[in-house]
Amino acid sequence: MEAKVIVEAEVRPTEDEQKVAKSITNLTGSNSFKRIQQGRRLYLIQEGGEALLLQLRSMLRRERILDAARKVMTRGMDEEESKISFCLNKQVALSNHLSFCSREGESPMGPISFTVVSKDPKSLIEWLATRTFDGTPVDELCQSGFPHSAHSERHSKH
Repeated sequence: MEAKVIVEAEVRPTEDEQKVAKSITNLTGSNSFKRIQQGRRLYLIQEGGEALLLQLRSMLRRERILDAARKVMTRGMDEEESKISFCLNKQVALSNHLSFCSREGESPMGPISFTVVSKDPKSLIEWLATRTFDGTPVDELCQSGFPHSAHSERHSKH
């Protein structure tokens, strides 16, 4: 699956640039940044392929928020432009956790913005934030020999 990933965050005047960099690195696993100055604003930006999403994918599973993440990403999908956009809270990311937020307002220090361009954004979302069955990611159930139709089957609780 090919994707172009752009991750960016503004470094606000009251923030420590190293902490903003650490927040992004916690989400992407990469510590390579472009520093872009636009007037008085400084942005840290990472650009790359789907490798920038591997750490985030693991964190979504660890935090057990795949269903919520899929909803946020689906809302941020633009099929005409073949892209997905979503934001994560910068302060929460610094502590190596995840919290989705809006572009502005919800995160007092501003968000970390992800833009992912892919020929098939729906499949990318399914890979990044797969559906779950009784709290377990469906892709893991299928690999472990669970019935292949795990997405649609529900076991009786009787």
